[in-house]
Amino acid sequence: MRRGVRVGRSTLVVHAWSGDQVRAILPGRVVFVVPKAVGGAVVRNRVKRRLRAMVRPLLATDTGCDFVVRVLPAAAEAGGSLTDDLTTAWAAASTKAGLA
Repeated sequence: MRRGVRVGRSTLVVHAWSGDQVRAILPGRVVFVVPKAVGGAVVRNRVKRRLRAMVRPLLATDTGCDFVVRVLPAAAEAGGSLTDDLTTAWAAASTKAGLA
């Protein structure tokens, strides 16, 4: 996360790092960080499931890039704004990392 770029929104922060040339041909990877401040286990797992479903189509376009999605406590109550925040932060992080 230190070598990459960071883009924050009100419900999450996306860190992106485009790896070396060996990783450039492999599919991208995503890690979700959902702390206990977001809520109990049920709420955290629900947020992770929603994010996994939203990330699948986005990850297909970014090969060789690793992403860390750090969820903020406001994501527990966020409805459609979580989707908007993820897509805009993902696009901005991809651009900053030199993918787009």
